[in-house]
Amino acid sequence: MTTTANAIKKEGLTAGIWWMPFARNHQDPEYKDRQDWFAYRKNGKPFETNWGGTSLDLTNPKVQNHIAYVAKTMHHWGFNYFKMDGLWTGIVTEQVYINDGYKNDSIGNNKPLFNPLKTQIEAFRDGLKILRNAVGDEVFFSGCCVSQNMRSFGASFGLVNSMRIGPDFNHDGQSIRTGAIRASRLYFLNGRVWWNDPDPSMLRESGKATADAASTGIGSLTRARLLPSFIAVTGQFFLSSDWLPDLPDNRIEIMKRCMASYNGIARPVDAFDKTLPSIWVTIDKKSGIHRNVLGLFNWNTTSQNIGCSMSWAGLSDKTVYHAFDFWENKPLPDIYGSFASELPSESCRIIAIRARSNHPLVVSTSQHVTQGMIDLLKEEWKAGMLSGISKVIAGDNYELRIAGINDGGIWKITKATIIENPEGATIEVLPQTEKGWLRILIKSKKSQVIKWQLRFVK
Repeated sequence: MTTTANAIKKEGLTAGIWWMPFARNHQDPEYKDRQDWFAYRKNGKPFETNWGGTSLDLTNPKVQNHIAYVAKTMHHWGFNYFKMDGLWTGIVTEQVYINDGYKNDSIGNNKPLFNPLKTQIEAFRDGLKILRNAVGDEVFFSGCCVSQNMRSFGASFGLVNSMRIGPDFNHDGQSIRTGAIRASRLYFLNGRVWWNDPDPSMLRESGKATADAASTGIGSLTRARLLPSFIAVTGQFFLSSDWLPDLPDNRIEIMKRCMASYNGIARPVDAFDKTLPSIWVTIDKKSGIHRNVLGLFNWNTTSQNIGCSMSWAGLSDKTVYHAFDFWENKPLPDIYGSFASELPSESCRIIAIRARSNHPLVVSTSQHVTQGMIDLLKEEWKAGMLSGISKVIAGDNYELRIAGINDGGIWKITKATIIENPEGATIEVLPQTEKGWLRILIKSKKSQVIKWQLRFVK
């Protein structure tokens, strides 16, 4: 196991491992002489659960020492990510799956625990605390799964880094909507209590992903963008379970543009109008520039017109906004007062918007669907000079999409420069093909932070 973990870390990655911390198999020979480790039903039989195994009695000091030992051992092997499944077994209750509420899980249908003064919720929280104390803060705890038993929902607050908030992908027959429904309903927890884990962002098709997928319909590239874009724009926990060597380049491209996380604030605009919101707005101000991204999501299997007033989205309806569609890779007409777009079935539009000024400014970048929120560290306009600092990735062409060429005058770029001339980086002005817009291309042979400067004259 140490060899495996070291090989993973050698690639610059974090080694993760799946386990069920609070259940074992009481019939396993290993536990033949440890039957006192388990919780028991009132009929005297070990507390078996559907799929989950036999619940451990987390108030038993021997069990507490055991789970601490296992956690320490895996951490010592080199694993810093724990996917902890079946957490409800630690509360000694029945599995109620799929469960989005507080259905009867027969809590109390067991004999008193080893320590009868502890409630089952206390025992569960103590178990998570024991694991944390065993490995410290270096290990990321990914909890799973509140939808199996909602007792583990509130009982896990403050003790895990992320939590599966829905069932397995499509287990409720909702396909790509399975995780999105729960992620939208519980968005207020995300980034505050824990990271919401809606389950993996499927990029593969129903069978094997193929490079010649149709542009629309089931299994299309358009559909493949929907869930990853949703998770990226809403800032949820991004997971992938695809077999990457089988994915064609256009699917890998989706992952590249969606996987990284950002530190902005996202909220559903129409959360009280629909079970599954179709409009999200993401706001980021940390670089000193007010950046906004509108995420329009059509979860329906028919086309849908999606839009609202700017004020309803929390933006100014008195401001003119430049707009850029990320996946279509093209500028849109300026937005003023309201916006609306006709979206094909199961598709999305990710639109960067920027308040119009009287000079050129960066509306979008090519690195990520949030279009500048994670890569454009600084942007400044001063005396005819647009300058900025960008994080670029080796071998990934980085494009700045600049609007406002006709704002406050007719601006002409005279020079594009990389300051301090970082190793292996170049900058060029692409031929202007879009009225009022300009594209700047930066290439770099290594991942680095680049300072760039664009000089304009009227």
